[in-house]
Amino acid sequence: MSKVTSRTLRHYDAIGLLEPAWTAPGGRRYYEQEQLLRLQQILLLRDLGLGLDAIGEVLATHSDAGTIEALRRHRAWLLAERRRLGRLIETVTVTIEGLEKEEAMAPEKMFEGFDPKLFGGFDPEQYVDEARERWGEESVDQSIGRVRDWTSADWADYKDSASAVTDRIAALFDAGTPADDPRVLHAVDGHYQLVGRFWTPNRESYTGLGQMYVDDPRFAKNYEDVREGLTAYLRDAMKAYAAVRLS
Repeated sequence: MSKVTSRTLRHYDAIGLLEPAWTAPGGRRYYEQEQLLRLQQILLLRDLGLGLDAIGEVLATHSDAGTIEALRRHRAWLLAERRRLGRLIETVTVTIEGLEKEEAMAPEKMFEGFDPKLFGGFDPEQYVDEARERWGEESVDQSIGRVRDWTSADWADYKDSASAVTDRIAALFDAGTPADDPRVLHAVDGHYQLVGRFWTPNRESYTGLGQMYVDDPRFAKNYEDVREGLTAYLRDAMKAYAAVRLS
């Protein structure tokens, strides 16, 4: 009735987010009113864009403060997305009007509102401001400088490499491989090398980056769209990688 798959329910159970009321000897899980109400809350928070870790925090605290903080983070993402969509709507509207009037449109006007791939599909101006606040002016300027001269082929190569790395990590996640398994660390090394195209993280910053993926719905969405629960798995794998291979 909830349209939630049995695999997702098993995952929710495994991470302690939604345990069944009881389990039959054959392994079938049973859910009663209390669990259905909790599932409803989970689906609502998921629909708002919160990651599973954030949802767990909200449900665990059962406090207005925890809920407000989680929703505040998501509101920031929604506001950025609204600005981005507003620019895209304006661009498309102007294009339609120009075509209807058979007027030539300046090429640069045709692409207003489209975000550079560097910023992952959300408001680049907001991202840069947040990055400068989080990591400092010098680090952000160096990162932008590394990709300033990238061509479309460079971006395509980065996108393909990133997809391949994510697919390898997702396959290990599907297989139930522990996050600190050597095979996972090998796959995460590919992720670290990709990050290294923009900046060079150390143990602390790479671990923090993994946590940011979980905390920020804009980043979490990239991995949750691939596999539900993949963001937290990647976070744990990045932490294990940093502990073993970084200083």
